[in-house]
Amino acid sequence: MVPLRFALLFVVFAIVASGCYHSKVVTGRTPGPIVIDEPFASGWVYGLVPPSTVEAASECPDGVAIVETELSFVNQLVGALTGGIYTPMHIKVTCAATESTSVEAPEVEIAVVSEHTSVTEAFKSAADEAVALGEPIVVHFAQP
Repeated sequence: MVPLRFALLFVVFAIVASGCYHSKVVTGRTPGPIVIDEPFASGWVYGLVPPSTVEAASECPDGVAIVETELSFVNQLVGALTGGIYTPMHIKVTCAATESTSVEAPEVEIAVVSEHTSVTEAFKSAADEAVALGEPIVVHFAQP
């Protein structure tokens, strides 16, 4: 009976340990339609020698929005079959969408008019107002 428990424990451990690794980096830019997908980027020796860098600059002129890396079940199976010598990784890069270069003028402005108005107080007031409104504030210096 003991060997059966040991075998069952081993099977449960193998299932739990075989979870897929997944990492996602989001840059905050709006994702565009261009996606670079490499399902078998070559890594070596259990990932100690990582896959080569994905050259996205030519395909993503506006930058990168999302980078995802994962070890899928198939990637892990290939790694196990090769004894960890060849360990492929799935890499997916989503390019950023083209954004308009025009910037809307903020609706709220704080003017520093006289030498009696503290610059520090003007910027503190602008920061408080920006947080409260959730939009940018312009601080400009006017001649008295």
